[in-house]
Amino acid sequence: MQERRQPRSPVRAFLSLGSNLGDRRGYLAAAVELIPDVVAVSQLYETDPVGGPPGQGAYLNCVVELRTTRTPRELLAAAQGAEAAASRTRSERWGPRTLDVDVLLVGEETVDDPDLVVPHPRMWGRGFVLVPLADLAPELVIGHLTSDLARGVRPAGAL
Repeated sequence: MQERRQPRSPVRAFLSLGSNLGDRRGYLAAAVELIPDVVAVSQLYETDPVGGPPGQGAYLNCVVELRTTRTPRELLAAAQGAEAAASRTRSERWGPRTLDVDVLLVGEETVDDPDLVVPHPRMWGRGFVLVPLADLAPELVIGHLTSDLARGVRPAGAL
């Protein structure tokens, strides 16, 4: 017998996207098309890699806003589907990648599982997340985005 899921009210959710291999802009654009329920996309920003092996290329980053009834786990599955479509490989932690999609916020929901933590545990300390998030939801970023975090986050135009 299949369990019935209660209807969910739509919530505001945010995902972070980044790419530093190949056609970075193309990978990001394709991902935005694959992710369900997108209602807005931030500007693109270019940043140097944080952590990982030396010699990586710069990242293009953006944040997408969704109006969705999907659960955080369903959004994780959509994020991983977009990464798979971009032939993402996971060979080295914080290594170069065609596409990285992180679930940042899903309404007021919290998740603390080994493979998914919402709100994203490192988002408040990452300029490459906070600057594009401020494009879409400045009220969420007030008090978190400092000039130190914003340093090195360079505007790169629209997607």
